[in-house]
Amino acid sequence: MNAMKKIRGTKPGATHVTGPGGLGVAAFASWYRARTIEQWERLDVDALARVAAVVERAQAAGRFIWVCGNGGSAASAAHVGCDFGKTAAKAGAKRLKCVSLSDNTAYMTAIGNDLSFDETFSRQLENVVAKDDVVLLISGSGNSANLVAAAKLARKRGARVVSLLGFDGGKLKALSDEILLIPSDQYGVIEDLHMAVAHILTFYLKQR
Repeated sequence: MNAMKKIRGTKPGATHVTGPGGLGVAAFASWYRARTIEQWERLDVDALARVAAVVERAQAAGRFIWVCGNGGSAASAAHVGCDFGKTAAKAGAKRLKCVSLSDNTAYMTAIGNDLSFDETFSRQLENVVAKDDVVLLISGSGNSANLVAAAKLARKRGARVVSLLGFDGGKLKALSDEILLIPSDQYGVIEDLHMAVAHILTFYLKQR
């Protein structure tokens, strides 16, 4: 496999690469597929195994997994909350307690309006997170202020912080106990791989 270029960091919402430009849909699809395949080939299965172990320990201990993300990653957080809670369930096995903190529109907008958007998740976590819980953060940039605040609050409470990241990992890389990094600068590819990782974990738990 050819060496890939170094991926620099980004600010939340900024997009370094959308595509090469000037391509028809078939050529663009081929370009996008090639970028996605590159990330599949680079998928850090050792990091994936470490993330899986954190999830399994939380399940065995009856601890909660709190999932957070912004924008497209908020949709991914909701998807993870659903899949971990329902799809991963196995007859006769302890259920996985997983809740997306990106789903309560009233709560999130109240925090954003009355306090600060930067407190969207940390303020929710103040009420619920406990020692040995897991806070799962999903972020392309790894630099969203509300996710950074959530990671700091979680660590203060003795919870484990696990992050699915893109680009160079951003600030969350140093604030997490375990990370799984998709080193791409194309947001779609990053988000695709994050959901693929979530599905791998879901069906891994289901088939054990």
